[in-house]
Amino acid sequence: MPTQIPMTIPLIVAARRWLAAAGSLLAALAVALSAYAMHAAAPAARERLLLAAAFGFGHGLALAALAPLAQRAGALWAQVLLLAGVLLFAGSLAAAALLGTSTVLAPAGGLLLIGGWLLQAWARLRG
Repeated sequence: MPTQIPMTIPLIVAARRWLAAAGSLLAALAVALSAYAMHAAAPAARERLLLAAAFGFGHGLALAALAPLAQRAGALWAQVLLLAGVLLFAGSLAAAALLGTSTVLAPAGGLLLIGGWLLQAWARLRG
């Protein structure tokens, strides 16, 4: 039987709170980004900004909902991967649309998102 790295209860509670708060903040920023995309952004940037907002909102909502359920380190790590992935993916798209930068970080963000969801599924199966 594999050993689990012990996590103290206060650490788990703090991590859940921070992840849920980050998810809520991410969802709020996504709403603002979509409003900007529709009302103020150049038409050429609109598609990337809306995609970034959709990913930010969906994953922010997921983090806000899933963080309170995390009981083990695996679930918390899954959510950390989701947060990092969406920041890289959506951030890369938004930066490209707003600042003209490259989307070179988007694939790494996508891989983190896939890994985060797979780890989340594994963590939920474990209980």
